[in-house]
Amino acid sequence: MPEAVIRTDASPPGLLASLDPLLREWLPRQRWFAGKGRPVTGFSLVAATELLPADSRLGLHHVLVRAHQRCTPAGGGAQEPGDCYQLLIGNREALPPRLAPALIGHVTEGPAAGRTAYDALYDTRPAEVLLEALRTRARIGGLRFERAPGDGIRTGLVPRLTTAEQSNSSVVYGDTFILKVLRRIVPGVNPDLELPLALAREGCPRVPAPAGWMVADLAGRTWVLGVLQPYLKGATDGWELALRELAKGEDFTAEARALGRATAEVHTALARALPTVTLGHAQARQLADGMVERLEEAARAVPLLRSYAPGLRTAFTALADLASEGRTWSAQRVHGDLHLGQCLRSPDGEWSLIDFEGEPAKPLAERRLPQPAVRDVAGMLRSFDYAAHSADVRVPGWAESCRAAYCTGYAEAGGHDPRTDPVLLRAYETDKAVYEVLYEARHRPDWLEVPLAAVRRLSVPEPA
Repeated sequence: MPEAVIRTDASPPGLLASLDPLLREWLPRQRWFAGKGRPVTGFSLVAATELLPADSRLGLHHVLVRAHQRCTPAGGGAQEPGDCYQLLIGNREALPPRLAPALIGHVTEGPAAGRTAYDALYDTRPAEVLLEALRTRARIGGLRFERAPGDGIRTGLVPRLTTAEQSNSSVVYGDTFILKVLRRIVPGVNPDLELPLALAREGCPRVPAPAGWMVADLAGRTWVLGVLQPYLKGATDGWELALRELAKGEDFTAEARALGRATAEVHTALARALPTVTLGHAQARQLADGMVERLEEAARAVPLLRSYAPGLRTAFTALADLASEGRTWSAQRVHGDLHLGQCLRSPDGEWSLIDFEGEPAKPLAERRLPQPAVRDVAGMLRSFDYAAHSADVRVPGWAESCRAAYCTGYAEAGGHDPRTDPVLLRAYETDKAVYEVLYEARHRPDWLEVPLAAVRRLSVPEPA
């Protein structure tokens, strides 16, 4: 494959101005755009790097752009600083039919006037440029492409954009690698690279070790842009697998138990690799107060939640009461957004955990805080509940059996059964269900009954 064209000169003047009207229409329609419901009022350029010359048959720019929006959908309120997005923008004289889904728009002014701009991750040649840059450890302007020591990246791997991602984009190269391109980015250490690297140093086989990564060095800070990992050929994500087994009426407890073991192995390795802390009274009180605050916010926004709020609050006050009695908990780095869709089962039956970015809507500093490992457990328990309610055919007791099997598997590999700390587990599961109620009410009202069923259960404390 030909070498990537590397230019370190500044991007052509007027690049952002020429793209502005096109991006205002195109960007909010993307699945990974975080500011849904609020119009984009303008853009500011964070960085732009030319990867292929704009005057060639195929031009290519790597662009970091900040999208500015008002606080309210109606357009009132204060101007927000704006989220920063990573774009790979190609331009051609005309798009072939295969690239129709990638269309951004037709440029009428500036350096690419008369040409068509499009999302270049859909295109083979730009995707090859990224892999070649990783293979050669290229430096292109402020962009830096790194490769793990000892890992070779061969040429000739045919790229294809996947369609399953929601908050980011992924390109698969042959059946060898997958490059996760982060879309909404922030400066600092990203856990989606930090944690898999730490687990690789521990020799943990449950998480694919990064083979390479893309970063931008801007104004003395580093921005993680993408991570290249081995592609698990033939693997099925846990959500698809669970729904498939549900549709056939098949038992899923063996898989749930194996997934519990895999989760515990990852937690054990993370506790070895990175510092752990102890949550005493003050920290536990702060944790419980945050949960109460989120409950109150959700109850204000979702009237259906209000009658259950007093019962749900007892889950958090019980946690604070235990802390006031001197109870402490261990906290460590965790996945942060664990559910069935973040787990892959290989054809030989082994489970892997992926996507360690955490909840993208939360600040990076918060996503990197040590937390009780039961937070991940609670997320998975809620995911079994969602799967059971999503199936075309309901199987009585399916979620309950999977939840129990998962905790059993976790205890087998981790030496601690999450169910032996019911107060902490209930607090985290309640917090997650409250978040789900708010999310579904805002984005998927037809799904609201799923977390509400959990709310009804969790609002009544189990007998001691």
